[in-house]
Amino acid sequence: MMHAIVIIILAGAFLACLLCCEWREGPRGLLVSTKTALSALFVVTVLVQPHPMPAYYHLLLIGLLFCLAGDVFLALPQDRMFRLGLVSFLVGHIFYSVAFFTTSPVSVWTGWGGLVALIVSGWIYLWLRPSLGSMNIPVLAYIVVITVMVSGAGSILGDARLALAGRIMIFAGGCCFYASDIFVARDRFVKKGPLNRLIGLPLYYGGQFLLAFSVGQL
Repeated sequence: MMHAIVIIILAGAFLACLLCCEWREGPRGLLVSTKTALSALFVVTVLVQPHPMPAYYHLLLIGLLFCLAGDVFLALPQDRMFRLGLVSFLVGHIFYSVAFFTTSPVSVWTGWGGLVALIVSGWIYLWLRPSLGSMNIPVLAYIVVITVMVSGAGSILGDARLALAGRIMIFAGGCCFYASDIFVARDRFVKKGPLNRLIGLPLYYGGQFLLAFSVGQL
């Protein structure tokens, strides 16, 4: 319990510093170092959790490590770094999806979660498509993978064999991650501005920490 409190306090402090850097457009070095430290903290979080389901733990850990790499890439300004970040997060979502679907079987919850995510994802793709240019195929692939990830989180939510707290954490974490990516896409392809990050970053880190803590709650 104590380590969870310490992690939450540290995460809040790092996130506040990161949001301040984004709002004031502070030094790039400070932004990158703060974001890296905050993202490393969700990896530390999953490492210190009890993990009664080793397969889920290892798959989620690998996914979080790829997301940590993606965070570092996206904090850098070059276009090539954005592409590397996109690939890193795509791989991370694949590991999350495998973790979810190997933990809980496909059910009606999968279908409903997937249907809602598919409708929202279709709308988002149509919204972004005019601005994507050469990024059309990579972004479409990413949207497909994250949609599958959310449907997998729906499978977890409906699996009564697992503890309710862990199920809610996973579903809420997956949805927060999904929502945060909408603001990443808006910032990159529609309208750039600090407001996207002020909304998207708390959603993203909230989702990641929920997933990390879920390892000990299933």
